[in-house]
Amino acid sequence: MVEKNCKSSCKCCENESQETLLSRVDELINEYRGQKGALIPVLQQGQAIFGYLPEIVQKRISEGLGIPLHKVYGVVTFYSFFSQEPRGKYLIRVCMGTACYVRNGKKVLDELKEQLGVDVGETTDDLLFTLDVGRCFGACGLAPIIMVNDDVYQRLKPSEIGKILESYRKPQVEAEVAK
Repeated sequence: MVEKNCKSSCKCCENESQETLLSRVDELINEYRGQKGALIPVLQQGQAIFGYLPEIVQKRISEGLGIPLHKVYGVVTFYSFFSQEPRGKYLIRVCMGTACYVRNGKKVLDELKEQLGVDVGETTDDLLFTLDVGRCFGACGLAPIIMVNDDVYQRLKPSEIGKILESYRKPQVEAEVAK
């Protein structure tokens, strides 16, 4: 289903063809062409359109902005925000800063790995979850913390992970049943 009110930087139109998505990237490039410092915003929005930055998108951005491909690739591989592999619908980030680590953040991470069946940096086969870590989320008094997209879960115990994951799986199952 294509949403009528979506912004050019959303991933709501997941069933669009690659050509349609590339045309959205072209529109984005046209908005930024000639502007100083355009590369990172174009990469961010390009990733929002595709969900990641495959080689074809990096080449399109390189050509469209007149920036050598090796420089585009250098930025993509330097910043951990960018991904060259498809990510899950839900990005789970586990804080592994000192306070979170000391307060059992590692146990929370281990429980996520076990329940998801993936390691850090990997995505579940159903493309629902991607597991990642962060070094500090700036809320040390609430440790340990995980973020699922923009949702923050604080003072977690490993035993709570299953319930959290289920809350994200349930809407997915309901949507599939409704089809």
